[in-house]
Amino acid sequence: MVMGEMWSQVGSVIASLMFAYAMFQQYFPYDLRRYLSKYTNKILGFVYPYIEITFHEYSGDRFKRSEVYVAIQNYLSANSSSRAKRLKAHDIKDSKSLVLSLDDNEEVSDEFQGVKLWWTSYKSVPKNNSFSLYPDSDEKRYYRLTFHRRHRDLITSSYLNHIVKEGKGIAIKNRQRKLYTNGSNDSWYGGKRTKWSHVLFEHPASFDTLAMDPKTKQEIINDLLKFKKGKEYYAKIGKAWKRGYLLYGPPGTGKSTMISAIANFLDYDVYDLELTAVKDNTELRKLLIDTSNKSIIVIEDIDCSLDLTGQRKKKEKEKEEDKEQSKDPLRKKAEEEDMNKSKVTLSGLLNFIDGIWSACGGERLIVFTTNYVDKLDPALIRRGRMDKHIELSYCSFEAFKVLAKNYLDVESHDLFSTIERLLGETDITPADVAENLMPKSDDEDADVCLKNLVEAIGKAKEDAIRKKAEEEEKLKAEEEAKLKAEEEEKKKAEKEKLEKEKESEGNSGKEDVKCNGTLDKEVKENGSVTT
Repeated sequence: MVMGEMWSQVGSVIASLMFAYAMFQQYFPYDLRRYLSKYTNKILGFVYPYIEITFHEYSGDRFKRSEVYVAIQNYLSANSSSRAKRLKAHDIKDSKSLVLSLDDNEEVSDEFQGVKLWWTSYKSVPKNNSFSLYPDSDEKRYYRLTFHRRHRDLITSSYLNHIVKEGKGIAIKNRQRKLYTNGSNDSWYGGKRTKWSHVLFEHPASFDTLAMDPKTKQEIINDLLKFKKGKEYYAKIGKAWKRGYLLYGPPGTGKSTMISAIANFLDYDVYDLELTAVKDNTELRKLLIDTSNKSIIVIEDIDCSLDLTGQRKKKEKEKEEDKEQSKDPLRKKAEEEDMNKSKVTLSGLLNFIDGIWSACGGERLIVFTTNYVDKLDPALIRRGRMDKHIELSYCSFEAFKVLAKNYLDVESHDLFSTIERLLGETDITPADVAENLMPKSDDEDADVCLKNLVEAIGKAKEDAIRKKAEEEEKLKAEEEAKLKAEEEEKKKAEKEKLEKEKESEGNSGKEDVKCNGTLDKEVKENGSVTT
């Protein structure tokens, strides 16, 4: 009976308090309630030893999530979700997997440098009964951090920065990497005005499957690791945190595959820059600003992209001639076509790579590829712009062994010695080797593929010998034609010389006759000759 009476009294007290609070909310003026709440919180502040910090999902711009909120969500999902009893699963765009976060009104604890803290996830729903086309947008979510007030300096100066940094790192680690490409300026329309379009980057290339000399491969890996960890070093020496790579070599030697392997190794996004679609230098800078950190900016076949010879402007005389010829309708059409061409200059590209604008952002690789490195302007590929030059040449025996392992799961074979000898005598690209090693049907095994490769290398060797003989024959014919032309030119010159000599002798005889006639005339007139 005593317990029943006690619970009855407790219930009555709670009901009375709720009724009093309802009456307070309903009938007391807002200003009075605000003042009472203000001074009540002040009184509680003297006896309540904890501080609370609230982080709203949307702050300022209603349509953009707070970066701090997202960082906290990532941090808690990775570090504290294992201790929570109620979780929510999110299929977040561009994430590799589902992301778990705290459910509404769930609390978890965290510890930082021996200090215990509490995180709580809240969701508030508006009390009005208005109808909304987007009811989810009316909900407000936020995190609340609670800690003892004696740790205020540690939390505000260190812990919060630690949370944001860790959260952003987790987001980068979990993100799905992308392959970007740029379109023409005409496609920059709409609300987003996107300069880059993208697809998911899912290329499987890696350094383990890359066919090249192991020593060169390890050198590249070491260089990339040093660059990735070099934030403080680059700041110390006063350079933008970027590095240039020049990949050059014949077609089919694996330049594009190398870029994919680097992207997978560093876990970077790839921006494939098409220079011919860039209107001018200003647009090029805008594209650079719109790239993210931890990315690779690639310009493939740069020798074919634009005429980057750094030519000077036309002289005034040439301009006048152009003005006179501008009336020609064919020339007008050519000028209109020229207006639509890219106006990116060598100077603009150099500023893009190594100028002031290149310091906008950090942790970027800039990669050029070319089949003909000799065609490029030396200023474009000098050290400091393209820091590392990597030659990707024809397939060596070491590269072949990597391909044989990848395509056939073979590490040794009786034909290896023959293939090693043939590769030492013949230039064949890794792409051609890989094509011959790939089984074309279920009936083809390692023996068949290796025999096909031996035949292909032998044929390539014969073709190279025949081509060399044809080139030598052509050179010989050109040399003979040159000698014959020189001989004919010499004979022609001698003939002209003889004709001139004969003509000179004829003119001399005429002069003698003329002189003799004049002398006879003088004798007749004077009657004598004085000697």
